Amino acid sequence: MKKVLIIEDNEDVRENTADILELAGYNVTMAENGKIGVEVAKKILPDVIVCDIMMPELDGYEVLQALDKNSKTSSIPFIFLTAKTEKIDMRKGMNLGADDYLTKPFSENELLEAIQSRLKKHDFLKREFSRSIEGVSQFIEEASKYMDLDHLSKDQAPLTYKKKEFIFMEGDTANSLYFIESGVVKTFKTTEKGKEFVTGLNGPGQFVGQLSLLSDNGTYIESAAVLEDAELYKIPKLEFTTLINGNKDVANKFIGLISNNLVDVQEQMVNVAYATVRQRTAKALLDIHNKSILTNKEDSGINIAREDFAGLIGTATETAIRMLSEFKEEGLITIGKTRKIVIEDKKTLEDIVMFG
Repeated sequence: MKKVLIIEDNEDVRENTADILELAGYNVTMAENGKIGVEVAKKILPDVIVCDIMMPELDGYEVLQALDKNSKTSSIPFIFLTAKTEKIDMRKGMNLGADDYLTKPFSENELLEAIQSRLKKHDFLKREFSRSIEGVSQFIEEASKYMDLDHLSKDQAPLTYKKKEFIFMEGDTANSLYFIESGVVKTFKTTEKGKEFVTGLNGPGQFVGQLSLLSDNGTYIESAAVLEDAELYKIPKLEFTTLINGNKDVANKFIGLISNNLVDVQEQMVNVAYATVRQRTAKALLDIHNKSILTNKEDSGINIAREDFAGLIGTATETAIRMLSEFKEEGLITIGKTRKIVIEDKKTLEDIVMFG
Protein backbone atom coordinates (compact mmCIF):
# COMPACT_ATOMS: atom_id res chain seq x y z
CA MET A 1 0.00 0.00 0.00
CA LYS A 2 1.42 3.37 -1.07
CA LYS A 3 2.02 5.92 1.70
CA VAL A 4 0.81 9.52 1.33
CA LEU A 5 1.71 12.34 3.72
CA ILE A 6 -0.69 15.29 3.86
CA ILE A 7 0.75 18.50 5.34
CA GLU A 8 -2.12 20.98 5.78
CA ASP A 9 -3.00 23.37 8.59
CA ASN A 10 -6.73 23.53 7.75
CA GLU A 11 -8.32 20.60 9.61
CA ASP A 12 -11.33 20.25 7.28
CA VAL A 13 -9.21 20.23 4.13
CA ARG A 14 -6.69 17.90 5.75
CA GLU A 15 -9.27 15.33 6.84
CA ASN A 16 -11.37 15.52 3.66
CA THR A 17 -8.25 14.96 1.56
CA ALA A 18 -7.27 12.03 3.78
CA ASP A 19 -10.75 10.47 3.43
CA ILE A 20 -10.55 10.59 -0.37
CA LEU A 21 -7.13 8.96 -0.43
CA GLU A 22 -7.94 6.30 2.18
CA LEU A 23 -11.06 5.27 0.22
CA ALA A 24 -8.81 4.96 -2.85
CA GLY A 25 -6.59 2.51 -0.98
CA TYR A 26 -3.74 4.72 0.20
CA ASN A 27 -2.08 4.62 3.61
CA VAL A 28 -2.46 8.24 4.78
CA THR A 29 -0.53 10.14 7.46
CA MET A 30 -1.40 13.74 8.37
CA ALA A 31 0.61 16.68 9.76
CA GLU A 32 -0.96 19.98 10.85
CA ASN A 33 1.97 22.26 10.03
CA GLY A 34 5.20 22.38 8.06
CA LYS A 35 7.57 21.76 10.94
CA ILE A 36 5.79 18.58 11.99
CA GLY A 37 5.43 17.58 8.34
CA VAL A 38 9.20 17.63 7.79
CA GLU A 39 9.83 15.42 10.82
CA VAL A 40 7.07 12.98 9.85
CA ALA A 41 8.40 12.79 6.27
CA LYS A 42 11.89 11.89 7.52
CA LYS A 43 10.43 9.23 9.80
CA ILE A 44 7.96 7.41 7.53
CA LEU A 45 9.50 8.21 4.09
CA PRO A 46 6.17 8.46 2.23
CA ASP A 47 5.77 7.61 -1.45
CA VAL A 48 4.28 11.04 -2.17
CA ILE A 49 3.70 14.28 -0.21
CA VAL A 50 0.72 16.63 -0.60
CA CYS A 51 1.55 19.95 1.05
CA ASP A 52 -0.21 23.28 1.54
CA ILE A 53 1.80 26.46 0.93
CA MET A 54 0.50 28.97 3.48
CA MET A 55 1.08 27.36 6.90
CA PRO A 56 2.46 28.28 10.34
CA GLU A 57 5.92 27.20 11.56
CA LEU A 58 7.21 26.42 8.06
CA ASP A 59 5.41 27.29 4.82
CA GLY A 60 5.24 24.86 1.91
CA TYR A 61 8.29 26.32 0.17
CA GLU A 62 10.38 25.91 3.32
CA VAL A 63 9.13 22.35 3.75
CA LEU A 64 10.20 21.49 0.21
CA GLN A 65 13.62 23.09 0.72
CA ALA A 66 14.15 21.25 4.02
CA LEU A 67 13.28 17.88 2.48
CA ASP A 68 15.48 18.58 -0.52
CA LYS A 69 18.53 18.81 1.76
CA ASN A 70 18.00 15.24 3.02
CA SER A 71 19.11 12.49 0.61
CA LYS A 72 16.37 10.16 1.87
CA THR A 73 13.54 12.62 1.22
CA SER A 74 14.84 14.74 -1.65
CA SER A 75 13.39 12.54 -4.39
CA ILE A 76 9.92 11.98 -2.87
CA PRO A 77 7.25 13.30 -5.29
CA PHE A 78 5.91 16.60 -3.93
CA ILE A 79 2.54 18.13 -4.79
CA PHE A 80 1.66 21.65 -3.68
CA LEU A 81 -1.88 22.23 -2.46
CA THR A 82 -2.98 25.85 -2.23
CA ALA A 83 -5.75 28.36 -2.74
CA LYS A 84 -3.31 30.68 -4.47
CA THR A 85 -3.61 30.78 -8.23
CA GLU A 86 -1.10 33.50 -9.15
CA LYS A 87 1.38 32.28 -11.73
CA ILE A 88 4.33 33.66 -9.79
CA ASP A 89 3.53 31.34 -6.87
CA MET A 90 3.20 28.33 -9.16
CA ARG A 91 6.47 29.17 -10.88
CA LYS A 92 8.27 29.57 -7.54
CA GLY A 93 7.08 26.15 -6.39
CA MET A 94 8.13 24.44 -9.60
CA ASN A 95 11.51 26.17 -9.58
CA LEU A 96 12.11 24.81 -6.08
CA GLY A 97 11.47 21.29 -7.36
CA ALA A 98 7.75 20.61 -6.81
CA ASP A 99 6.35 17.91 -9.10
CA ASP A 100 2.78 19.17 -9.38
CA TYR A 101 0.36 21.85 -8.25
CA LEU A 102 -3.28 21.49 -7.17
CA THR A 103 -5.47 24.55 -6.60
CA LYS A 104 -8.17 24.50 -3.91
CA PRO A 105 -10.97 23.72 -4.29
CA PHE A 106 -10.05 20.57 -6.26
CA SER A 107 -12.12 17.61 -7.33
CA GLU A 108 -11.64 14.05 -6.14
CA ASN A 109 -10.53 13.01 -9.63
CA GLU A 110 -8.00 15.83 -9.86
CA LEU A 111 -6.42 14.74 -6.58
CA LEU A 112 -6.31 11.03 -7.44
CA GLU A 113 -4.99 11.64 -10.96
CA ALA A 114 -2.22 13.87 -9.62
CA ILE A 115 -1.21 11.25 -7.04
CA GLN A 116 -1.30 8.38 -9.54
CA SER A 117 0.65 10.32 -12.14
CA ARG A 118 3.44 11.23 -9.71
CA LEU A 119 3.69 7.71 -8.31
CA LYS A 120 3.89 6.22 -11.79
CA LYS A 121 6.65 8.60 -12.80
CA HIS A 122 8.51 8.07 -9.55
CA ASP A 123 8.55 4.31 -10.15
CA PHE A 124 10.85 5.05 -13.08
CA LEU A 125 13.52 6.38 -10.71
CA LYS A 126 13.48 3.15 -8.72
CA ARG A 127 13.87 0.87 -11.74
CA GLU A 128 17.14 -0.75 -12.69
CA PHE A 129 18.17 -0.52 -16.35
CA SER A 130 20.57 -2.96 -17.98
CA ARG A 131 23.84 -1.80 -19.54
CA SER A 132 22.69 -2.78 -23.02
CA ILE A 133 21.34 -0.74 -25.90
CA GLU A 134 17.89 -2.05 -25.01
CA GLY A 135 18.34 -0.84 -21.44
CA VAL A 136 19.63 2.56 -22.58
CA SER A 137 16.78 2.97 -25.08
CA GLN A 138 14.30 2.00 -22.39
CA PHE A 139 15.83 4.52 -20.01
CA ILE A 140 15.57 7.30 -22.61
CA GLU A 141 11.94 6.40 -23.33
CA GLU A 142 11.00 6.34 -19.64
CA ALA A 143 12.95 9.55 -18.98
CA SER A 144 11.04 11.23 -21.81
CA LYS A 145 7.75 10.36 -20.13
CA TYR A 146 9.01 11.38 -16.71
CA MET A 147 10.17 14.77 -17.96
CA ASP A 148 7.23 15.26 -20.36
CA LEU A 149 9.53 15.37 -23.38
CA ASP A 150 8.81 14.15 -26.88
CA HIS A 151 12.02 14.87 -28.77
CA LEU A 152 14.32 12.25 -27.28
CA SER A 153 14.90 9.48 -29.82
CA LYS A 154 13.90 5.97 -28.81
CA ASP A 155 15.63 3.94 -31.51
CA GLN A 156 19.14 4.16 -32.90
CA ALA A 157 20.82 2.27 -35.73
CA PRO A 158 24.24 0.77 -34.88
CA LEU A 159 27.39 2.20 -36.41
CA THR A 160 30.12 -0.24 -37.47
CA TYR A 161 33.83 0.49 -37.06
CA LYS A 162 36.80 -1.53 -38.24
CA LYS A 163 39.97 -2.18 -36.26
CA LYS A 164 42.22 0.92 -35.99
CA GLU A 165 39.42 3.30 -37.02
CA PHE A 166 39.01 6.46 -34.97
CA ILE A 167 35.64 7.23 -33.41
CA PHE A 168 36.67 10.72 -32.36
CA MET A 169 39.90 12.63 -31.88
CA GLU A 170 41.09 14.70 -28.97
CA GLY A 171 40.15 18.33 -29.69
CA ASP A 172 37.24 17.50 -32.02
CA THR A 173 33.86 19.06 -31.23
CA ALA A 174 32.18 16.81 -28.66
CA ASN A 175 28.78 16.12 -30.17
CA SER A 176 27.95 12.54 -29.14
CA LEU A 177 28.15 9.91 -26.43
CA TYR A 178 28.87 6.38 -27.66
CA PHE A 179 27.62 3.04 -26.31
CA ILE A 180 29.66 -0.05 -27.18
CA GLU A 181 27.48 -2.95 -28.31
CA SER A 182 30.39 -5.16 -29.39
CA GLY A 183 34.14 -4.94 -29.90
CA VAL A 184 36.82 -3.08 -27.95
CA VAL A 185 37.58 0.65 -27.94
CA LYS A 186 40.61 2.30 -26.38
CA THR A 187 40.54 5.87 -25.17
CA PHE A 188 43.81 7.74 -24.91
CA LYS A 189 45.46 11.12 -24.56
CA THR A 190 48.49 12.26 -26.52
CA THR A 191 51.39 13.73 -24.57
CA GLU A 192 53.45 16.74 -25.66
CA LYS A 193 56.09 14.33 -26.97
CA GLY A 194 53.54 12.54 -29.14
CA LYS A 195 53.27 9.47 -26.91
CA GLU A 196 49.93 7.81 -26.21
CA PHE A 197 48.65 7.43 -22.68
CA VAL A 198 45.77 4.92 -22.72
CA THR A 199 43.02 6.04 -20.33
CA GLY A 200 40.81 3.00 -20.82
CA LEU A 201 40.02 -0.22 -22.63
CA ASN A 202 36.27 -0.37 -23.08
CA GLY A 203 34.17 -3.36 -24.08
CA PRO A 204 30.49 -4.21 -24.62
CA GLY A 205 28.11 -2.42 -22.25
CA GLN A 206 30.42 0.55 -21.67
CA PHE A 207 30.29 4.17 -22.80
CA VAL A 208 32.93 6.49 -24.23
CA GLY A 209 32.82 10.26 -24.53
CA GLN A 210 30.82 11.05 -21.39
CA LEU A 211 33.57 13.05 -19.68
CA SER A 212 34.02 15.19 -22.77
CA LEU A 213 30.33 16.08 -22.91
CA LEU A 214 30.51 17.12 -19.26
CA SER A 215 33.54 19.35 -19.80
CA ASP A 216 33.21 23.09 -20.37
CA ASN A 217 35.33 23.49 -23.51
CA GLY A 218 32.95 21.62 -25.85
CA THR A 219 35.62 19.32 -27.30
CA TYR A 220 36.65 15.72 -26.74
CA ILE A 221 39.31 15.60 -24.03
CA GLU A 222 40.71 12.29 -25.32
CA SER A 223 40.71 10.20 -28.48
CA ALA A 224 38.89 6.92 -29.07
CA ALA A 225 40.05 4.23 -31.50
CA VAL A 226 38.87 0.69 -32.23
CA LEU A 227 41.06 -2.25 -31.19
CA GLU A 228 38.58 -4.93 -32.30
CA ASP A 229 35.86 -4.48 -34.94
CA ALA A 230 33.03 -2.78 -33.10
CA GLU A 231 29.36 -1.85 -33.24
CA LEU A 232 28.49 1.38 -31.47
CA TYR A 233 25.33 3.36 -30.83
CA LYS A 234 25.53 7.14 -30.85
CA ILE A 235 23.58 9.28 -28.39
CA PRO A 236 23.48 12.93 -29.56
CA LYS A 237 24.74 15.63 -27.22
CA LEU A 238 21.30 17.29 -27.14
CA GLU A 239 19.79 14.17 -25.61
CA PHE A 240 22.70 13.83 -23.19
CA THR A 241 22.45 17.43 -21.96
CA THR A 242 18.65 17.23 -21.74
CA LEU A 243 18.89 14.20 -19.46
CA ILE A 244 21.67 15.81 -17.40
CA ASN A 245 20.18 19.29 -17.07
CA GLY A 246 16.43 18.68 -17.17
CA ASN A 247 15.89 17.01 -13.79
CA LYS A 248 18.37 16.29 -11.01
CA ASP A 249 16.94 12.85 -10.19
CA VAL A 250 17.00 11.78 -13.84
CA ALA A 251 20.51 13.21 -14.13
CA ASN A 252 21.75 11.21 -11.13
CA LYS A 253 20.25 8.00 -12.51
CA PHE A 254 21.63 8.63 -16.00
CA ILE A 255 25.12 9.41 -14.70
CA GLY A 256 25.00 6.20 -12.69
CA LEU A 257 24.11 4.31 -15.87
CA ILE A 258 26.90 5.76 -18.00
CA SER A 259 29.70 6.16 -15.43
CA ASN A 260 30.82 2.55 -15.80
CA ASN A 261 34.56 3.12 -15.87
CA LEU A 262 35.21 6.52 -14.31
CA VAL A 263 36.53 4.97 -11.10
CA ASP A 264 38.83 2.74 -13.16
CA VAL A 265 40.25 5.80 -14.90
CA GLN A 266 40.95 7.51 -11.58
CA GLU A 267 42.63 4.38 -10.21
CA GLN A 268 44.74 4.11 -13.33
CA MET A 269 45.96 7.69 -12.96
CA VAL A 270 47.02 6.99 -9.37
CA ASN A 271 48.60 3.72 -10.45
CA VAL A 272 50.74 5.42 -13.09
CA ALA A 273 51.79 8.12 -10.66
CA TYR A 274 52.88 5.89 -7.78
CA ALA A 275 53.24 2.25 -8.83
CA THR A 276 56.39 0.74 -10.33
CA VAL A 277 56.45 -0.34 -13.98
CA ARG A 278 56.44 -3.95 -12.78
CA GLN A 279 53.29 -3.35 -10.72
CA ARG A 280 51.60 -1.47 -13.57
CA THR A 281 52.39 -4.29 -15.99
CA ALA A 282 50.92 -6.93 -13.67
CA LYS A 283 47.81 -4.84 -13.00
CA ALA A 284 47.19 -4.15 -16.69
CA LEU A 285 47.42 -7.87 -17.53
CA LEU A 286 44.99 -8.74 -14.74
CA ASP A 287 42.55 -5.97 -15.67
CA ILE A 288 42.37 -7.07 -19.31
CA HIS A 289 42.03 -10.70 -18.26
CA ASN A 290 39.31 -9.98 -15.67
CA LYS A 291 37.30 -7.79 -18.03
CA SER A 292 37.48 -10.51 -20.71
CA ILE A 293 38.31 -7.99 -23.42
CA LEU A 294 40.97 -8.53 -26.09
CA THR A 295 41.05 -12.15 -24.94
CA ASN A 296 40.77 -15.41 -26.84
CA LYS A 297 37.73 -17.41 -25.68
CA GLU A 298 39.52 -20.76 -25.92
CA ASP A 299 42.58 -20.06 -23.76
CA SER A 300 41.92 -16.51 -22.46
CA GLY A 301 45.00 -15.33 -24.34
CA ILE A 302 45.35 -11.55 -24.58
CA ASN A 303 45.66 -10.05 -28.06
CA ILE A 304 47.00 -6.53 -27.68
CA ALA A 305 49.52 -4.55 -29.69
CA ARG A 306 52.62 -3.80 -27.65
CA GLU A 307 52.35 -0.06 -28.28
CA ASP A 308 48.77 -0.12 -26.94
CA PHE A 309 49.91 -2.09 -23.90
CA ALA A 310 52.72 0.42 -23.35
CA GLY A 311 50.21 3.26 -23.47
CA LEU A 312 48.06 1.46 -20.94
CA ILE A 313 50.89 1.25 -18.38
CA GLY A 314 52.30 4.66 -19.24
CA THR A 315 55.73 3.69 -20.49
CA ALA A 316 57.76 3.29 -23.67
CA THR A 317 57.02 0.34 -25.94
CA GLU A 318 60.53 -1.04 -25.43
CA THR A 319 60.06 -0.99 -21.65
CA ALA A 320 56.70 -2.75 -21.91
CA ILE A 321 58.23 -5.48 -24.08
CA ARG A 322 61.10 -5.91 -21.61
CA MET A 323 58.68 -6.29 -18.69
CA LEU A 324 56.64 -8.89 -20.57
CA SER A 325 59.84 -10.80 -21.34
CA GLU A 326 60.75 -10.77 -17.64
CA PHE A 327 57.31 -12.08 -16.70
CA LYS A 328 57.71 -14.80 -19.32
CA GLU A 329 61.10 -15.84 -17.91
CA GLU A 330 59.55 -16.00 -14.42
CA GLY A 331 56.80 -18.30 -15.68
CA LEU A 332 54.04 -15.79 -14.96
CA ILE A 333 52.92 -15.63 -18.61
CA THR A 334 53.54 -17.37 -21.90
CA ILE A 335 53.75 -15.64 -25.26
CA GLY A 336 52.70 -17.53 -28.38
CA LYS A 337 53.87 -17.23 -31.96
CA THR A 338 51.13 -14.69 -32.67
CA ARG A 339 52.35 -12.61 -29.68
CA LYS A 340 49.27 -13.61 -27.72
CA ILE A 341 49.80 -13.33 -23.94
CA VAL A 342 48.46 -16.11 -21.69
CA ILE A 343 48.46 -15.64 -17.92
CA GLU A 344 49.94 -18.70 -16.19
CA ASP A 345 50.29 -17.50 -12.58
CA LYS A 346 47.50 -15.13 -11.64
CA LYS A 347 48.22 -15.33 -7.90
CA THR A 348 51.80 -14.11 -8.26
CA LEU A 349 50.68 -11.27 -10.53
CA GLU A 350 48.18 -10.23 -7.86
CA ASP A 351 50.97 -10.29 -5.26
CA ILE A 352 53.13 -8.09 -7.50
CA VAL A 353 50.30 -5.55 -7.77
CA MET A 354 49.93 -5.48 -3.97
CA PHE A 355 53.54 -5.69 -2.83
CA GLY A 356 55.72 -4.90 -5.85
